[in-house]
Amino acid sequence: MSAFDLNLIPMFVALHETASVTATAERLHVTQPSISYALGKLREQFDDPLFIRNRNGMQPTRLANALYASFKEVAQNVDSAIAQARKFDPASSTRNFRLALSDMGEVDFLPRILEHFNQVAPHIELEVISLNIELATQWLNEGHVDALICSRVLAGAGITHHPVLLEHYVCLLAADHPRVGDSLSMEQFVAEPHVLVNSTSGHNMVAEVLKTLNIKRRVRLRLPHFSVLPSILPGTQLLTVLPSHIAKSFCRHPVSGPLKVLELPFKVPAFYVNLHWHERSDQSTALKWFYSELMSALKDMKA
Repeated sequence: MSAFDLNLIPMFVALHETASVTATAERLHVTQPSISYALGKLREQFDDPLFIRNRNGMQPTRLANALYASFKEVAQNVDSAIAQARKFDPASSTRNFRLALSDMGEVDFLPRILEHFNQVAPHIELEVISLNIELATQWLNEGHVDALICSRVLAGAGITHHPVLLEHYVCLLAADHPRVGDSLSMEQFVAEPHVLVNSTSGHNMVAEVLKTLNIKRRVRLRLPHFSVLPSILPGTQLLTVLPSHIAKSFCRHPVSGPLKVLELPFKVPAFYVNLHWHERSDQSTALKWFYSELMSALKDMKA
């Protein structure tokens, strides 16, 4: 066997973990053809296909599975050594960081995050990805995003989370609603028309509670995003349900008219909004700094 190219090991590990040439290229910040070229070199080196494409992606051969643990350890040791040798300087870095947020997160969290990072790292590039809760675990596993904030605790080997905000759901409506005053009864909740947001951010707890209570809302309008609500609710008789922090924010910054927040006439469990990342990233000084600063930016938030 000819001299082995250690540069091929990170590609092998990433492809084994993602089963995708595209995801491997995204994780390593290289092109897909370069991944295909590197895989060709590995196949020639070991005289084995190593990864075979099927409907589930690039599946490892028996030899690839046997090599993975050793190659993973080598890759982690190399990453650790590089991280120690290459110090991250927030004041001068122009590095790109990718953060997945829901549209509510963009309205509620992003201003705080930007203000904080403008002070501690004015030259970095923050790329915000629209959150899809069904793909969130996959995105972290594949390195598609560096971190994400969502209202669930994501399960999966290697995924770490940190609570950002304890939340609960409330009702938001026009301040001058003609039939709903300073409190909301169950009869009013059922009788009044609602805006329902079909979000990809995972806010389905209220629907689950209503289903157990055998209660249906009168849905008048369905929307893909929460952020448009301040423009729609004033001047209408529509109600909507959303987390309290963003609801209060909408009230403080009215767009087309005053709004008010009322407690729901039924109990919905409180929940944490969590910052997630993959523990693989703990090998990177820059990413460890990024997570720490995100927590600092959001540490004083209260529902």
